[in-house]
Amino acid sequence: MERTSKLAVHYLPIAVSAYLIVPLILMTLSCCNEKAARPQTGSACLRGDSQVQVSGTFSIVAVDPNTGVCGAAVASKYPAVGKVVPYVRAGVGAFCTQHWHNPKWGERALDLLAKGDLPEQVLAELLRDDPQRDKRQLAIIDMSGRAANRNPANADPSGIWWGAASGRYYACQGNTLTGSEVIFAMAHAYEQTQGSLADRLMAALIAGDKAGGDHRGRLAAGMRIAKKGVDGCWLELYVDKSDDAVAELAKKYAALEHEAKGSRSGGKRP
Repeated sequence: MERTSKLAVHYLPIAVSAYLIVPLILMTLSCCNEKAARPQTGSACLRGDSQVQVSGTFSIVAVDPNTGVCGAAVASKYPAVGKVVPYVRAGVGAFCTQHWHNPKWGERALDLLAKGDLPEQVLAELLRDDPQRDKRQLAIIDMSGRAANRNPANADPSGIWWGAASGRYYACQGNTLTGSEVIFAMAHAYEQTQGSLADRLMAALIAGDKAGGDHRGRLAAGMRIAKKGVDGCWLELYVDKSDDAVAELAKKYAALEHEAKGSRSGGKRP
């Protein structure tokens, strides 16, 4: 009995070490497998942090079926918001993930759209098993102009106002806004502006900013445009950190020489 007790004491440290080491090995293998399983970006315009974070923002997605151009524009107090909220793919459409944004959904949403899913089906698939579904705000549009919005049911207290509006070949959405006038100003500007899709997106972003925008500030803005026949982004323009991001983006756009631009100067507030 005494010898058995000594043996138990002797092997106890070994057993404890194995108990601690095995989970660490399994965790390491799990991390490696997770990295290996991460999807490739493909031909979509996909950049930015893959971590789920909170991006209070306002944005617009739009397509021009006649020219085969699609795009998205966004502004927020969130830094470098143009690289984590909007996603576009030539010949497919545009997608925005915001509030509790999930950049990993950018590529997935466009893949689902590319295989023929309707915008409503894409959003349903993304949200199906998502424990944070009530924190998401999503917008998606295909090249036929079919658009769908999903607003958060339980936005953070800083949200103040959130909502969406859609029209012919576009959809506007936002949260943490000064009020509903932001979204309606964007929609009006997009519908009334003459020019290319990029011109109209820029006009909508300026109008939303002028109407009050993100109530927390004007730190960042961005725009992405894709065109059928061009791999990746045809045009991408960003202001990652500024005291007046939309105005700075408008100045960059006005000075830009690019085929995506139309007749509108883009550098003046409407």
